[in-house]
Amino acid sequence: MSQQTFRLTTEFIPLIQLLKYTGIAESGARASELVVSGEVFCNGQVETRKRYKVRKGDLIRIGNQTIEII
Repeated sequence: MSQQTFRLTTEFIPLIQLLKYTGIAESGARASELVVSGEVFCNGQVETRKRYKVRKGDLIRIGNQTIEII
């Protein structure tokens, strides 16, 4: 399992942007596909909203990759 941290410098970041910035998705379209298909988990729950507001303390998981938001 791969884990990385993402330092949030604003109040939130939309989920699809996070997936792009961290390199999990190579494009916004691919990030949207991953979210809509139910492959992305936020704090242990499936998250299908592309514009979900990811905030400090959230834990995002997709496949064997985890992103801790700090």
